Amino acid sequence: KGQEWYQADDVAEAYEDKRFSRGGQLIDQREKEAVLDALGPVEDREILEIACGTGRFPVLLAEQGADVVGLDISAAMLRQGREKARNADIDGRLELLRGDAGSLPFPDNHFDAVYAMRFFHLADTPVSFMQEMRRVAREQVFFDTFNRYSTRSLYNWALPMGSRLYSANEVELLLQDADLSLERVEHDWVLPYGFYRKVPNRIASAFRGADKRLGETGIGDRLASVSYWDTRV
Repeated sequence: KGQEWYQADDVAEAYEDKRFSRGGQLIDQREKEAVLDALGPVEDREILEIACGTGRFPVLLAEQGADVVGLDISAAMLRQGREKARNADIDGRLELLRGDAGSLPFPDNHFDAVYAMRFFHLADTPVSFMQEMRRVAREQVFFDTFNRYSTRSLYNWALPMGSRLYSANEVELLLQDADLSLERVEHDWVLPYGFYRKVPNRIASAFRGADKRLGETGIGDRLASVSYWDTRV
């Protein structure tokens, strides 16, 4: 889903400004926190990100001492990632490759950890991708999903290529089919990402505070639009 759209030069060039400016800065911070919390400490770990896009996470992990490979189908996105890597002090710890997440060009058990962010909502056949992630991982697979019974569904129609939403049961079946065991799951973002991207950061921060307080209540997990899944091989 969205292969052609994400490979357009203008989409790649505007990707981060469109999603992570204004209130989207809060999304960027939270996603990086989720990745570091799940994978850390990352120093000297061998890590693969599938669908690495513009390299937000691989560069961050390489800066903290991980040996990282980022793979993406989009040459335009990878160009943005390579530019980011050139401007970072990562001492050769990052390699960005073009490839298909459904057929990873690595041997079995090759990486300590494999993760994917903002990918499974695009996956028409999520089981096949998850099985490939599990195949090349020695220890850990981490990913996020957008949740079916949440505010995410309210603006799903506006996305240029649609979006796959998941219930908790669907993710549990996905893990079962890929022979992965759930270590931990976190649920977040009662308000959908699209709302935060539309408002200035100052206003978004106030809503984010209320969002987090609601998330800490008994109904917060059920209302969350995003889940972060940390699993073990």
